[in-house]
Amino acid sequence: MIGVIGTGCSAAAVAASPLLSAAGLVMVSPSNTSPVLTSDLASNAGPHYHPGYFRVANNDLYSAIAVADFAYGELGLRRMAAVHDGDPYTTGLVNAFGNAFRDRGGEVVAIAAIDKGETDMTAVLAEFAAAGPDGLFFPLFVAEGSAFAQQARAFDGLREAMLITGDAMLELEFLGEPHSEGIYFAGPEPAQGTSVNIATGKDVAAVLDDFQATYGTTPTSLYWAYTYDATTLLLSAIDSVAVAEGGKLSLDREALRVALTATHGFQGITGVLSCDAFGDCGTGRVNIYYHQDSGITDAAQLPVVYRFSP
Repeated sequence: MIGVIGTGCSAAAVAASPLLSAAGLVMVSPSNTSPVLTSDLASNAGPHYHPGYFRVANNDLYSAIAVADFAYGELGLRRMAAVHDGDPYTTGLVNAFGNAFRDRGGEVVAIAAIDKGETDMTAVLAEFAAAGPDGLFFPLFVAEGSAFAQQARAFDGLREAMLITGDAMLELEFLGEPHSEGIYFAGPEPAQGTSVNIATGKDVAAVLDDFQATYGTTPTSLYWAYTYDATTLLLSAIDSVAVAEGGKLSLDREALRVALTATHGFQGITGVLSCDAFGDCGTGRVNIYYHQDSGITDAAQLPVVYRFSP
């Protein structure tokens, strides 16, 4: 074992990262976003940072700023309520959003926590309605988030509130539901059509053609391109430090970590990737998507109404 591509979600990385780190391995995630896994972007390590952890997905501090900028500056919202489920992803994003929204002059009138698997949102929605927000931020996963959105639409005192969620809800399962219409989503920027991955020489169209030829379908998540870049980034670092001698291939695991940390200007199909000392390698760019038609379930086809770039 040399390295790992993964994990798919931040909570899994909280459990996996210390084990892989202690074993001297590296992991490169295409879709973990919680700040606790890397840093606060101000040179302070997150509580669950461990050497050898890297990601090409953006730190959620960028998403939080993007949502706060959009809600306050573009939608004109001044009073927001937010909900999380205790997961490192949802909690980190809600807390970071609250700080960013307050910095812009907004008021976070309520923050609530639900349990994983909870689908009756009556108590939380009653708390929110009593606080009188003009917007709701609910970066949940589909099972809980779909129930929250559907019930918020019909709840007295919240029918007019703007609904904003995160990238975990950018799934076909939710986008096809009627109550997903009229919701804003903060998510990753899609792969750039003209960008060529420096390791393979392939652009987005060529990679998609390969995917179609292999699997007979197209990717259903915006993170397919981030997975491609994560994999080629790791393989390129391996290639840079591996030594062939006497018919054997050897690799120093610490040298591999150093090589990944030193990544700068790696051209991927998602953009130019550069890693910092805590493993954040993403571009920081975030899009706000607006979903108007539940007949459109491909996240890449949603209209972009706001772009954030650090």
